[in-house]
Amino acid sequence: MNMLAATLAALVALVLALMAVTRIGVVMIERRHPPAGVIVAANGTDMHLVRIPAGADADLPPIVFLHGASGNLHDAMTIHADRLRGRADLVFVDRPGHGWSSRGPAANALPDGQAATLAAMLDELGIEKAIIVGHSFGGAIAASFALNHPDKTVGTVFLAPVSHPWPGGISWYYTLTAIPVVGWLFSETLALPGGWWRAEGGTACVFAPNRPTPDYADRTHLDLLFRPAHFRANASDVASLYDYVTEVSPRYREIETPSVIITGDKDTIVLPSIHSKGLARDLQDAELVRIHNLGHKPDHVVPDLVVAALESVAGRDRDLQALARQAEARLAADAFGPLDRCLDSEEIRKEVEAAGYRLE
Repeated sequence: MNMLAATLAALVALVLALMAVTRIGVVMIERRHPPAGVIVAANGTDMHLVRIPAGADADLPPIVFLHGASGNLHDAMTIHADRLRGRADLVFVDRPGHGWSSRGPAANALPDGQAATLAAMLDELGIEKAIIVGHSFGGAIAASFALNHPDKTVGTVFLAPVSHPWPGGISWYYTLTAIPVVGWLFSETLALPGGWWRAEGGTACVFAPNRPTPDYADRTHLDLLFRPAHFRANASDVASLYDYVTEVSPRYREIETPSVIITGDKDTIVLPSIHSKGLARDLQDAELVRIHNLGHKPDHVVPDLVVAALESVAGRDRDLQALARQAEARLAADAFGPLDRCLDSEEIRKEVEAAGYRLE
């Protein structure tokens, strides 16, 4: 009995110590990465955004950038703000529950709820219509926005998007964190130290096989993700995504606004054979741009092509396929990391191999 009591006391002490480490870590992270923009109340949600106004000679419509899972507005802003500054009204936004945005109502757990909050945010900003850019998970929200708010949509640019139901599962930590009580305990004790430990390797896997942007984690304020509430919101988003896209993807044929889809044939995070090709098939007015030797980060690896895609959606004549071939020539020697080290489970590994990927 004494041994059992001692063991339980040790476990409680360990949990409390890890919770204390997490609380201290949260304070450190938030001091290092304070809000960069303003808070706009929309649809019961405090939306944190950075808005860079259009210049006098702006040649593009307003553009809204939506980050993927595990991200925040700095992911897009660090690479695109200077490239597009003055050319358009630019809005970089933390999705609900991410970065410095509040989670808001329960509907924000699904892409259509986040799209509705985004639409309300644009109303508050006085923006009538915009090009919506969505990377990865942000692609599902961009599709939902175009589907449910066509009057506010100039067009969409999808970057390595997730959009359709896929075989296999999701990473174990998403599943675990989405479990009531257990997920709360995990996020309050192990997520932050584990996230710090895995940040460099995780970044390399997201970019693989391409070389990551220098100082990516620091420049994009990546460790905001490891705060418990942000971590739980992210896990909730991902855990509910499969059922959502299964229900909604048959409606993509209703989307009439123009779209460009940029994807890489080495992306093992979101398989283009399912998602990007599925969007190209289902959307009424879409151009698919497929790039050899590109992984999951076209926003960072081929940013000039992203700018050209924005110009194309805005109605300018751009030869995106020729630009893609130029990008491939540059990427031919960019083989930074092997793909097989970046798969979180045997189930996901089998899914990737079944799609015809060669793991090097």
